Amino acid sequence: MSTLTETILFVFGLVAAGYIAGLTGYLRSETGDAVAEFAVNVALPLLLFRTMIGADFHGAAPWALWFCYFSAVLVVWTAGHLVTTRGFGRDAKAGVVGGVTAAFSNLVLLGIPFMQGVFGEQGFEILSLLVSVHLPIMIAASILMFEWAGRGEGGGKSFADLGRIFLRRLFTNPLIIGILAGLAFRATGLVLPALPLRLIDALANVAGPVALFAMGLGLRKFGVSGNVRAGIALAALKLVLMPAVVLGMAWLLGLPPLTAKVAVAAAALPAGVNSYLIATQFGTGQALASNAMTIGTAAAVVTTALWLAIGQAVFG
Repeated sequence: MSTLTETILFVFGLVAAGYIAGLTGYLRSETGDAVAEFAVNVALPLLLFRTMIGADFHGAAPWALWFCYFSAVLVVWTAGHLVTTRGFGRDAKAGVVGGVTAAFSNLVLLGIPFMQGVFGEQGFEILSLLVSVHLPIMIAASILMFEWAGRGEGGGKSFADLGRIFLRRLFTNPLIIGILAGLAFRATGLVLPALPLRLIDALANVAGPVALFAMGLGLRKFGVSGNVRAGIALAALKLVLMPAVVLGMAWLLGLPPLTAKVAVAAAALPAGVNSYLIATQFGTGQALASNAMTIGTAAAVVTTALWLAIGQAVFG
């Protein structure tokens, strides 16, 4: 068995372990919520903080990377919206959920441990460049698009209100806090003393396995229900169209090989829980997001391996 295949099976095996623990009733869904809360609020922010203070981003081409990745987000979001509204006859608000579900990669719970396992610390550092802007951009786009979708219903929010909502969500997000705190500490030029660094390492080092296990528990909780065909269609856009667009853009822009492969792999990841949370907040499309997330995660065991192989063949 190759190292790459073993890594993919290991990553998705931890997700499967969490799912089985929930399926068999060995762990309650409330336990999954608590494990996910620890991962997102403690372990992953500390991992990002540690990465920000010690990473070498030289040669990662952030502007080209961001343009490459978010060009694909725009294409796939539009496709997801049209598939949901015109293909399955849903309203514009559900279309926003369809768009964000098709374009919102699970870069944190799945992406961080996946990139560490496949590409090592260098790959994770490149992914951190995406994580640092991905959540703010996707949250802002979701808020604006949902307001646009409901523009004919009255009670629309002003730009000032939208700005306050966005900033509140942004600066209370533990992942963003971890990134900003790391960048701020890095700017001081100081070095962390041994004991604080050891404490951070102890918690940051469990972030990957804990996040993957929590994700598996979450998938059991959300499950598959309602219009499964729409979920399959959105999962296909996420797992096939998005990495294809990123690969084409990375080739056209001449991204460095590792940066290009990380970008393609990030685009090939399935949708995460954020799309379901956005659907819940909007009060529409919950089954749509849940189906796409669950189906996409199961299919990604195969499709991510395929895109990794294609990326290696194209970029070396």
